[in-house]
Parts: sequence; C-alpha cells; structure tokens
Amino acid sequence: MVISDPHGAVQALRAAGRESDVLVVLGDLINVLDYGSMDGILVDIFGREPVAEAASLRTEGRFHEARAAIRSGMAPDVDVRARFAELAREGYARVLEALPDGAVITYGNVDVPDILREMIPAGVRLVDGDVLELAGLRWGIVGGGVSTPLGVPGEVPDGEWEAKLDGLGEVDVVGTHMPPRIPWYCYDTVAAKFEPGSTPLIKYIRERRPRYAVFGHVHQPLFDRGMLGATELINVGHFRATGRGWTYEGGD
Repeated sequence: MVISDPHGAVQALRAAGRESDVLVVLGDLINVLDYGSMDGILVDIFGREPVAEAASLRTEGRFHEARAAIRSGMAPDVDVRARFAELAREGYARVLEALPDGAVITYGNVDVPDILREMIPAGVRLVDGDVLELAGLRWGIVGGGVSTPLGVPGEVPDGEWEAKLDGLGEVDVVGTHMPPRIPWYCYDTVAAKFEPGSTPLIKYIRERRPRYAVFGHVHQPLFDRGMLGATELINVGHFRATGRGWTYEGGD
C-alpha cells in the first residue's frame, strides 16, 4: 500500500500497516498545520488566530506578510526553532512507532529531514533517490518538496531533483511526495489554489517511461489519476483525511 500525507494520523497508520504486506509512505509524516481543523505544530507554537491569518495571507501569495503575522503574538524570548524541533521530534516518535516493520518512507515538504534521519528505528527504511524491489517491480523513490519562498527544510532545489531522479535509472514505479507540475494535478479544489509541482519529474517520466508515477502533496486535486505518455499518474490521496492509499498487488 502506498500512502502520502499522514500528518500524524497514528491510528490510521497502524490500521494500514495491518492491511498491507509493505507500507510505503511518500512524505509529510508530521502534522505541522491542518488547515481544516486548525491544529498542528504551528498552532501549538504561535496560536490559532495568528496562524489562521498567516495561512490566508500565504494563500494570496503574500509570504512576507504571512511571516510577520504568524510572529505577531510571540514573546521575543521564545526560541521558535528549538520549540519547533522539540515538537517535530515528538510527532516523529509517535508516527515512527506506529509504522509496521518493513515500512518504506521518504520525506515531504513539511518534514525536517535531519531530524527524521536521526530517529529512524530498526525495521523502517528511509529512502531518497534509492531503488528497491517491491512486489516484483523496481521502485525508485525521491523525497522532498520543491523550492518556494517559504524556504522550509523539506524543500529541494530543481538541480537536486534532477540529480536524484537521473540516479534512479529505469524503474517500473517512480514515487515522490510532489506531483508533476501539471495544472490539474497541482490544483487543490478545496483550498482553491495551485500547489507547487516538480518540473524535473515531468522530464523524468517522459524520458524513462515508468509504468506508474505515484505521489501525494495535493490533498484534493482536480484529477487524481491520468496518463502522461505511457505512464499512469496516481495521486495516492490525503491519508490523514481518508485513511486510504493506492494498493498494488503483484502478479498481474
């Protein structure tokens, strides 16, 4: 089973682990901010109202104003980075404990790769630019978001994206957190805005022609399945909201 965007949904992760031979998680493991319920690490640090205002400004593309708004109510002596790292570690501890043995994970744009790497337990494999065999297919998995004005730790420049994808060579399945930068896979119908996507991923799919390209990030896409040449594109879904993913059964 391939899932994405669990954002701290521990009970659903345990259920998915019981239902699958191998669980593949395409990033965004912790809940930094749930726009629907308005909870998560940012709300714990900054409070609900400043975060809601900053989220609205970010949607409008007003990133500098969003940064100012979210810090408006903070005491000057609060070490935001240290507090964020502390809460991120707590979130990763809960998620990693819920994963089944043999789980394969990568990181998404809201993840903190350095913290995640140091916390990986035995029995869970963190991959990024790696190729592995699952269910009789070659899977190439690349982690990370794409560069945005937010500049968060999980973002990866296009040059690094290209290098990691090129390093995969020929695979049957390419798995990423980000979608290809095609409008109807990047548009979120509930947020009513375009999310970023990966241009190097489009190039890789066109040149290497994997059987499947699986991804997440966009929670309510305009289209969740389609084709790019010979490759089937699949948004595996917003796991935190649905508890579901995409299941591949070998032998067909």
